[in-house]
Amino acid sequence: MADFPIPVLADTTLSYYGQPVAILAGDDMSKLEELSYRIDLDTEEETPVFSSQKDSNADSAENIIVSREIRFGEAQKEELNSVSGAYITGIQEHWYPEPHGAAALPFFAGSSKAKRKKEALKIYTASQWPFHLKKSVAQVLGLEDKDITVIPTLMSQHLDGKLWYPSLIACHAALTAWVTKRPVKLMLTRKEDFMYSPKRNSSNIKIHSKLGKTGELLESLLHLELDLGSAGIFEDEIIDQSCLGALSLYRHHSASLNAVGKRTNIVPQGPMAGFGLSQGFFAAERHVSRIADFLGQDPAEWRKHNCLQGNANLAIGSALKTPALIPELIDAAAASSDYYRKWVSYELLRQRRRKEKWELNENVLRGIGISIAYQGNGFLHNYEDSTCTVELSLGKDGSLEIKTSTASYESSCPEIWQRLVGEILSVDPVQIRITNNAPEIPDSGPCTLSRNISSLTDLVEHCCTAIRKQRFRDPLPITVRRSTKPARELGWVPEKIIDPDAFARPSWGAAVAEVEIDSVSFSPFIRGIWLVVDGGKILSQRRARKALRVGIIQALGWTSWEQVYYKEGKISPEIFREYDISGPDEIPPIHVDFIQNDTSAPKGIGDLPFSCIPAAYVQAVSQAMDHHFCKIPLSAREIWDVVTQKEQEGDR
Repeated sequence: MADFPIPVLADTTLSYYGQPVAILAGDDMSKLEELSYRIDLDTEEETPVFSSQKDSNADSAENIIVSREIRFGEAQKEELNSVSGAYITGIQEHWYPEPHGAAALPFFAGSSKAKRKKEALKIYTASQWPFHLKKSVAQVLGLEDKDITVIPTLMSQHLDGKLWYPSLIACHAALTAWVTKRPVKLMLTRKEDFMYSPKRNSSNIKIHSKLGKTGELLESLLHLELDLGSAGIFEDEIIDQSCLGALSLYRHHSASLNAVGKRTNIVPQGPMAGFGLSQGFFAAERHVSRIADFLGQDPAEWRKHNCLQGNANLAIGSALKTPALIPELIDAAAASSDYYRKWVSYELLRQRRRKEKWELNENVLRGIGISIAYQGNGFLHNYEDSTCTVELSLGKDGSLEIKTSTASYESSCPEIWQRLVGEILSVDPVQIRITNNAPEIPDSGPCTLSRNISSLTDLVEHCCTAIRKQRFRDPLPITVRRSTKPARELGWVPEKIIDPDAFARPSWGAAVAEVEIDSVSFSPFIRGIWLVVDGGKILSQRRARKALRVGIIQALGWTSWEQVYYKEGKISPEIFREYDISGPDEIPPIHVDFIQNDTSAPKGIGDLPFSCIPAAYVQAVSQAMDHHFCKIPLSAREIWDVVTQKEQEGDR
């Protein structure tokens, strides 16, 4: 495949269960199923590495895909106390409404007068990155990019699960169509998709903090281990964003960070809604809550006193071009949730329970947690061959066409762009059309990391402004094309070039979660979730609230009830049958508010729930149970184990 070390079909080595080896195609599905059972595959088994934590071979040099060694500041000697912890996040299924699939149609391109028309291919699929798909298929078939036409189909919530994997499925469909000279439709079953498609990568992050007199961070020692599966997909992005999240939003006098992304014999992992940033933030936010608990301080107050202020630099070295309003966000989230009063009340109850015999049925166990996070607007590393481009054309009849390769992937964008065009050019929304499937469509890059709402919306506005200047002196039609090219500078790893603007204007979020432990099922009952966001200029309150609400529900699924894991390199059929997402009656009360700034540019906010909610939820459960939980998903079984332990301690 283009850009990534993924074989379209396995050659001499099978790296994971479910890896594509061959394609069986035909008109009769029943016949295909009959033939598939008659196929034998001869293999010679080698020693696999199924876990980055449990297999010692995972530490060998050939199984290290990517690594980081980062140090800044000078080690402090006036340490008074220290706090250590290990924080684990599990995998998460994307669970999009439809499984992966593609349709490939071979045809002959060229004029009717040509003696020999050129063979070409048309592909229909749901992809966040049509130009990567086009490039991959052309590379596999030995064609030019112009011979491949990609027609993106409508797509609902995807959590970045349709970023690169559709390119692999499209290569299979295109290869089959090219060999058979017949139209081909290839659709994974729901079970196949669940068991063999990429997942959010798991992580194990260890943090040791040396504290000063007032609890400030004198020195931080961090070690990150990421399980990236059988191949590196966006490995630099995932490891750097994981490191950024682990360092979080706090002032470190000095820090030493070691991170590795390991190869294991499972499906290539990631990315998913945050490219590792969420895993890093979970570890950092749980850790600072433990620090505050160790010091006997309110976790919200500790955060306010130790967070970045104003236009400080992020750990990666990028200077913030908009001030960080973290204390204001914390206070806003605390006010809407009544956090300060509840935290004091639940803390007094927790302290009192320590002096009594611990019995679950005689206690109302409640807790509340808070966390903060930020989100960038684009890639740190450049994964695009060209600049991000948008084209607008104002016709003689007053209609306007927006040409972009990523228009239909975020349902809010067409509505926002239509309103923007109406405000600048006074064009009726019914006369505005968005085209994303013609051969001459410009490459707008991948639809991820909120690039549509930030970069592309900015380009649409620039095109509208340019047309407005020309329309009264130039005849119609007027066509304007605008592009943006990522900035390039050395990052915190000297040999790696990054885009410093990716996190120069981040969005900010603060979340509060309140829970009560059910005395029968030991499952936390969520009394409320509050999220306050600084997302710059909010172009559509309705769309923004909906996106954040959906993100909160999915983040809670990752945190608690979505139990998915590999065992000996496989996801068992039982996990597939029992897997479930929350129903409407299981959704807790959710409150979303904005600190809005109309003078600021729109910022991406869709990934904030995944970085904010998990740590706040686990902290709330930890306060309720008077026990530091440090992993997600957090199951009722783990809570029951703590109950049993506390009851045994009470009987001594």
